[in-house]
Amino acid sequence: MQDLQRQGDIVNTDSKFTTLAALGGNLVIAIIKFVVAGISGSSAMLAEGIHSLVDTANQVLMLVGIWRSRRPADEGHPFGHGKELYFWSLLVAVLIFGVGGGISAYEGVERILHPKPVEQVSWSYIVLGVAFVIEGATFLVALRAFAREHGTEDILGDIIASKDPTTYTILAEDGAALIGLVIAACGIFFSQYLKMPWLDGLASILIGLLLAAVATFLIRECRGLLVGEGVDPKTKAEVLKIVSEDPQVECVRRALTMYLGAENALLTLDVRFRASTSVTDVAEATDRIKALIRQRFPDFQRIYLEAEAEIPGSEAATDGVSGRRSRRRFAGR
Repeated sequence: MQDLQRQGDIVNTDSKFTTLAALGGNLVIAIIKFVVAGISGSSAMLAEGIHSLVDTANQVLMLVGIWRSRRPADEGHPFGHGKELYFWSLLVAVLIFGVGGGISAYEGVERILHPKPVEQVSWSYIVLGVAFVIEGATFLVALRAFAREHGTEDILGDIIASKDPTTYTILAEDGAALIGLVIAACGIFFSQYLKMPWLDGLASILIGLLLAAVATFLIRECRGLLVGEGVDPKTKAEVLKIVSEDPQVECVRRALTMYLGAENALLTLDVRFRASTSVTDVAEATDRIKALIRQRFPDFQRIYLEAEAEIPGSEAATDGVSGRRSRRRFAGR
């Protein structure tokens, strides 16, 4: 149990460091972008400023979520507060969609309807370049933290499958920020080069659509986790294989899973043991099965096993019934 707690502390430390790094970077970038947007009058630069400001607010919300999710279990929340993180992550996604995407798209439409040339273009390029470096640095910090936890074999697949919203939200935000900076730079450049100021507004609309797409992905992920999403089919199949391969197990009737928080999953098993398996053998097999599952999948911090076995006559006094099947629950953490 101490190993599981230490692992949870490492995960939370990585999440907080990644979030703080993104918070600091986005706050500095947001201020610079708004200043330059005021000087140049660029709609795309204003959209980028809004983007960075929303990202800054998001990191604050993620820190609140991390803090609240770490509160210990209590009478009203016997499984802890891990899902707090999913709730705050959902707020982040809604904020990105409504504020970031909505205002950026609105500003773009206004600029297309009332176009005017971008001024002080050189400052816009300087700020976009600096922002690209800072956003790239925070993106690498988040990516390295994620790779340290999940490995580097299939990073994209692991991001999609991840149940820790702090890391994949920052990765999605920073990835979108890098793409948004390129869009803004192209919008400013072509509006000047082609003498078509409305292209700056089009870039702002594209940034808004980009933010809406990222928010939709995050909302989809958070929704599944909030309503009780279980582990992926591959993990569940491997768990069933571990249980069924135990020499005392006859079959596994049911395996139910649910994520209670980042790196914290619940597993319940309904196991039928072989005929004439003693109570002692069942208890030992249960401990063995739980240890093997946790060794392979440490996310299962709570495992509850309901065992069914035919108790031998020599131990019938334990249940007061001779030669009958007995169901016993072996629950533990």
